[in-house]
Amino acid sequence: MKILAFSDLHLARNRAAAIVEASAGADMVIGAGDFCNHREGLDQAMALLDGIKCPFVAVPGNAESAEELRAAAGPDIDVLHGQSAHVDGLDIFGIGYGIPVTPFGSWSCDMTEAQAEVMLKQCEHADIIISHSPPKGVVDQTSAGMSVGSTALRDAIVRLSPKYVFCGHIHDSWGQSGTIGRTKVHNLGPTVNWFEG
Repeated sequence: MKILAFSDLHLARNRAAAIVEASAGADMVIGAGDFCNHREGLDQAMALLDGIKCPFVAVPGNAESAEELRAAAGPDIDVLHGQSAHVDGLDIFGIGYGIPVTPFGSWSCDMTEAQAEVMLKQCEHADIIISHSPPKGVVDQTSAGMSVGSTALRDAIVRLSPKYVFCGHIHDSWGQSGTIGRTKVHNLGPTVNWFEG
């Protein structure tokens, strides 16, 4: 199974066009949040991705709420935030938002570690976890060298041992990969990233 995955599109037209073009060769597309900017332009972002015809699974970032993303995405995109989807035999669990709470202010959709822990405990099995935020200590470093990922997510990865975790959020770590046990963790960024399911 060929999986195309990306994060943090932030309304970038040329990057969206490259993702849509590449999706013609994908069996599934995964979007790990932040499709728009500061809660604005989400309908435009979804229009940029309208050419994706294969199964498309996404989580909200901190730039859009789950409700906003579901409304803008329509029925053809499976939006997960505390839920699972099943695509071609793969169990996919999704959790969005900034975890832990970001310093960005009222526009940012965030969760505390305690809120994320409750949501993640609902997952009993996952082949893939899509999370906007990275796990603590892996692909989560800012330009200042601070590790700002989620402890609750890291604990869930240890417990569930999925094959992949796809995330974004920390722009300084775009394109980086790491491991937690047997799990491969990828901070995607707004580029075409290929994986085998």
